[in-house]
Amino acid sequence: MAHIIVDDSENLEKAIKRFKRMVEKEGIIREWKKREYYEKPSTILNRKNKTLQRKLMKKNRKTRDTSHGSY
Repeated sequence: MAHIIVDDSENLEKAIKRFKRMVEKEGIIREWKKREYYEKPSTILNRKNKTLQRKLMKKNRKTRDTSHGSY
């Protein structure tokens, strides 16, 4: 859980920015959005497979483009 200690002399806006950075770094918002609604295990698996396929296609495209080189 993210928490910060604010000094009396510290600017409030600066403390809020520091807190937001900490929350973003720890991935709290991402985790909350992921768990906001129930997702069936099959849906999770399908999403992961699609992501993997996209990643592999991108990798193949990059290797294919670099292998041709200059003409």
